[in-house]
Amino acid sequence: MTGSSWIRGIRLGVTVIAVAASAPLAALATTPIATTPPPPAPAKAAAPKTPTHSPAAPLDPSAVAALVRMSAYLRGVQAFQVRMATQKDDVDIYGQLITLNGETTYKVRSRDAFSIHVSEPAKIRQYVYDGNSLVVYDFRTGFYTRFHAPPTIRQTLDLAADAYRVTLPLDDLFNWDQGDAKTNKLTSAHYIGPVTLSGQAADHYAYRQPGVDWQIWIARGDKPVPLRVVIVSTTDPARPQFQGDLTWDTSPRFAAGDFDFRPPANARAIPIRSYAR
Repeated sequence: MTGSSWIRGIRLGVTVIAVAASAPLAALATTPIATTPPPPAPAKAAAPKTPTHSPAAPLDPSAVAALVRMSAYLRGVQAFQVRMATQKDDVDIYGQLITLNGETTYKVRSRDAFSIHVSEPAKIRQYVYDGNSLVVYDFRTGFYTRFHAPPTIRQTLDLAADAYRVTLPLDDLFNWDQGDAKTNKLTSAHYIGPVTLSGQAADHYAYRQPGVDWQIWIARGDKPVPLRVVIVSTTDPARPQFQGDLTWDTSPRFAAGDFDFRPPANARAIPIRSYAR
């Protein structure tokens, strides 16, 4: 018996009992006494099975060690360029998940400069940090804003999020070098298996932490960079997902003006509101 039919059976039995209790006593008194044995009582419905839940994945030391090794490598990379093809879920006004494709290019120098270009259906933006200020430029409107920033990328990301509510796409690229601070948030970690992505050998891992399930594919060899990242929100019932496929250049040659924002002729500067208390 299915769960729904079991519930309907319980409701039907309650209705029969209620009708019998409301019948007149006189009518029940004149009812002839049965001379044949009553029919056997129907078999009692089996109690519904308690739903079973998959056991929580353990914190596999080898999966945690893979993150630590990747983090150690990223700490030693002085400059890199990454092109990332993205697929991001959005929930429309009808509650349906809509997948949007995009592309993001990161140019990062040491710990004190970056340029990020984001191209998505809803926005085309550029983020430029030169060690002194962060600029956010919107190509479609021509508006840009600038605010003074600390001397390191990590400090600038924290200030942008906390004071101005500006978050950069996949800012984990700048935070994976935190090592233990990152792994301490994990509630589970396990190894999925070996794979090949775009001809490159990699290892596939899955992790959980409060509010997020995520997976990562890490390149094998002496350059253990992340090749693919999948992030799923577990706090939203729709479980929107983000996927990024990354192509790395760890020996890039940057042009002199890559980290120097020069507004186009038709650009217009606008102030940015601070939410800092």
